[in-house]
Amino acid sequence: MLTVAHDIGILARFGRALADPIRARLLLALRDAPAHPADLAEQLGISRSRLSNHLACLRGCGLVVAVPVGRRTRYELTDPRLGEALDVLCTAVLAVAADRACPDTEDKGCC
Repeated sequence: MLTVAHDIGILARFGRALADPIRARLLLALRDAPAHPADLAEQLGISRSRLSNHLACLRGCGLVVAVPVGRRTRYELTDPRLGEALDVLCTAVLAVAADRACPDTEDKGCC
């Protein structure tokens, strides 16, 4: 049985990952399909070095894994249920407050 403190730590880690728009976009992209860094950088319109920093953060949070594919690396969600959680979270937020935007859009750093 998990403790409340453990649950809070998990939710805080997930929240910190989602708090950054680029990391949120990465998670949504990986929800759709695993991808290579070059493809993700192009899809998101960011540099490979910036992407690398965000992927390192998401790996550190335990949300994505790097899978070696020959000489390349592919990224994917650690667990398919993360994609399902993102879908449910997006739907729930829209159902509650579709017309609101979060006033705090500053980057607070990595998880």
